[in-house]
Amino acid sequence: MRRVAIGQAGGPTAVINSTLVGFVKEVFDESSLYLIKNGYEGIVKGSFIKGDRTTLDLLESHANLPGACLGSGRYPREKKNIKLSVNNLKKKKIDTLVIIGGNGSMEALLEIKNEASSQGYDLQVIGLPKTVDNDLGGTDHAPGFGSAAKYVANTTRDISRDLHAMRNFEQVRILETMGRNAGWLAYASAFHKKDDYDGPHFIGIPEKPIIKEELINSVDSAVRRSGHALVVVSEGAHFAKEKLTHKKIVDGRTVLGGVSTQIENLISDKLGLSARGELLGMNQRSCSALVSESDRNEAYAVGFQGARFMKEGKTDIMISMYRKKTSSYDVGYKPIALDKVISKGERLLTEYFIDDLPTYNKWLKPLIADSSKYPTPLITD
Repeated sequence: MRRVAIGQAGGPTAVINSTLVGFVKEVFDESSLYLIKNGYEGIVKGSFIKGDRTTLDLLESHANLPGACLGSGRYPREKKNIKLSVNNLKKKKIDTLVIIGGNGSMEALLEIKNEASSQGYDLQVIGLPKTVDNDLGGTDHAPGFGSAAKYVANTTRDISRDLHAMRNFEQVRILETMGRNAGWLAYASAFHKKDDYDGPHFIGIPEKPIIKEELINSVDSAVRRSGHALVVVSEGAHFAKEKLTHKKIVDGRTVLGGVSTQIENLISDKLGLSARGELLGMNQRSCSALVSESDRNEAYAVGFQGARFMKEGKTDIMISMYRKKTSSYDVGYKPIALDKVISKGERLLTEYFIDDLPTYNKWLKPLIADSSKYPTPLITD
């Protein structure tokens, strides 16, 4: 019986457990299953849980819950850790390693495979995609993004109405979303925008440095028109000719954050308006109340399809999602080589979408799966 180890790595999403369950249910009866604790740290430290029927039932109870039920997190991808990982997998006589993760996780997975090959260890590896930033190459989108985008879109609309009601006291709010190098999430904030009363009135993304004069003019114009302005920025957005703002460095990884405060200070200084910067925070990737049903279904399907490809003997691959050429939205799943995913690098928001927000919203609509509408505000003067 094939010995299969599966883990979850990197930042969790609202639907990452659906992918885990989709995979495990499909392989359980035909494989000897090992669950990896805390992502790559668990492989390095040899922390495995033997899967049994009780474990499967527990996993299924987490299928629709946020967070990574096996534990996730980040761990230094040092050469010594890669070797330790391979040694521990060999000790457990693991035939197949499956990791649910994003860009860094796919890179680490291929490094483990290469180290295994150098030791003459025949290890099958399969990557199952997840991300809230939608910055993973080689796929149209990845599970986790749709729900995060829905959260950003709905929260922006609600905060915009709150700000509109309080405009005689507070005129400007700046919402900071996730998105280290890619603006997919920040751009989703405009999904429900229908008129001038709705935010956002300015969107800042990493792909396009913010021109201070353009930002100030947009805010000033919005306040003159409707009494308030809502600005949305990715955490990786920055002013032209200035460096990214960050909070701290953890295990060599820079934790971004603070651009909303910079903009708050700029607007207060230049326009004399009451402004407030706010982080949307971890709710973007963990809000169970705003999970997209299509996102959850696709997350499960990614796990299921990964199991099917495993049984077919495919290796060194990630599951890629693509849109079928049909009149209605329909997704297909295919294997893509890990080295090809990595060579593509981070998937940035394309200029095509940056320059055409309605087209982006059309692309985004089936991922969010939300058609709710708000009327025009009752009081507009």
